[in-house]
Amino acid sequence: MKALVSIITPLYNSEAFIGETIKSILNQTYTNWELLLIDDFSTDNTISIVNDFIFKNENIKLITNETNQGAAISRNKGIMAAKGDYIAFLDADDLWKPEKLDKQIAFMQNQDCDVCFCSYEQIDEFGKPLNKLVKALPILSYKKYLKSNYIGNLTGIYNAKKLGKITSPNLRKRQDWLLWLNAIKASGKPAKSVQESLAFYRVHKNAMSSNKIALLKHNYWVYKKGLGFSTLKAIYSMLIFLWEHFFVKKKQTITLRKK
Repeated sequence: MKALVSIITPLYNSEAFIGETIKSILNQTYTNWELLLIDDFSTDNTISIVNDFIFKNENIKLITNETNQGAAISRNKGIMAAKGDYIAFLDADDLWKPEKLDKQIAFMQNQDCDVCFCSYEQIDEFGKPLNKLVKALPILSYKKYLKSNYIGNLTGIYNAKKLGKITSPNLRKRQDWLLWLNAIKASGKPAKSVQESLAFYRVHKNAMSSNKIALLKHNYWVYKKGLGFSTLKAIYSMLIFLWEHFFVKKKQTITLRKK
């Protein structure tokens, strides 16, 4: 029997996208999975939409927060409840291609890989292609990953059977970066990627990543609070981050020809 994959999806007022996101999981060619949806005290129609799917699919489960607690705590609740040999993540507005799990799990097993990610494409709020491909690095060491967040969270999978349950530090933003840093560190070897694009990342007009001041602040706290660096070391790491983010990592985003 194929290994069980636990998929973690935090929710907060996600009625506009969650149905499409769940359908992209139901369409997976890899069928041995469980979906753990963690609702962070939504005030819209999210839970009603989710319950319609749960009624028809016993491998979809809902966990609810009694107050709004943030993405990190919600994600961690899902991780701790997960029963899978592998843990994967998909945010409530992103999508997977049907062969996503099949190809990555096979790759991890064939390559003896504990942490795996893949390339992905960008879409807008309406699901329209933005003709941008974010190309995954073939191999990603802890040292390289420390310089910038090279793993799209919607693409990442780690082997929980070997590494144990790796959770997110409780920071407001960039928790996923720290989670994958910890996973690579626990593995003791670099993460590897499937070079093929297997997912769609939804870009919102008012996304935080477009705010350069917010980018600086939240990434500084990754080094200072998340990793416990001294102020001087955190500032030095930020200078390296800025160079990596704007002059090196930028090359990983490729403009595709319009179809």
